[in-house]
Amino acid sequence: MRIDIITVQPPLLESPLGHSIIRRAQEKGLAQIVIHNLRDYAINKHGQVDDYQFGGGAGMVLMCEPIATLMDKLLAERTYDEVIYTAPDGEIFDQPMANSLSLKKNLIILCGHYKGIDERIREYYITKEISIGNFVLTGGELPAAIISDCIIRLLPGVLGNEESALFDSFQDNLLAPPAYTRPSDFRGMKVPEVLLSGNFRLIEEWRMEQAIEKTNQKRPEMNSGEN
Repeated sequence: MRIDIITVQPPLLESPLGHSIIRRAQEKGLAQIVIHNLRDYAINKHGQVDDYQFGGGAGMVLMCEPIATLMDKLLAERTYDEVIYTAPDGEIFDQPMANSLSLKKNLIILCGHYKGIDERIREYYITKEISIGNFVLTGGELPAAIISDCIIRLLPGVLGNEESALFDSFQDNLLAPPAYTRPSDFRGMKVPEVLLSGNFRLIEEWRMEQAIEKTNQKRPEMNSGEN
């Protein structure tokens, strides 16, 4: 998979996408993340990529020309399955969407900034708009990093245990059950006996019961069909 990320703040993406599992996925050749600095396509020598919005009002808007120039270049080089824009008014990102996107081959993620991008870019280039929640950030770089991380960890071969991603929270519309490790007795708090029993059928039954109970307590809307 290849993910091209367009941003005016590349340093915000370098750390979260350059370490741990995501770094190893790139080193293995399982994923490629290419970060493009929009200012390299600025309209003048001052690096301008934004301007005041027509009609007045506070805040700057990312201009058409720099984005269009870069988009045209990328789209001429390869076919992209989705051109994503990170925006507060986009579709809320969730695990099923991550599962779907992980099956794609090439993605572009355009990071919003300031008051957003010129609406004509959204109409002409964008195929999918994504929000990570009902709140506003200073830019779309953190959402782009979250989306990329969530997608890449689902790719075959990325995680050490292939089954690990299949049993994450939300994959089966349930939260993950409690997990324990050594010691079996910590300050008088003991690991449930069933987990030490070696009876894997009982362990799986216990985990399912705990997942259902935890979901009903913390996220009951997940079992009601709401999102």
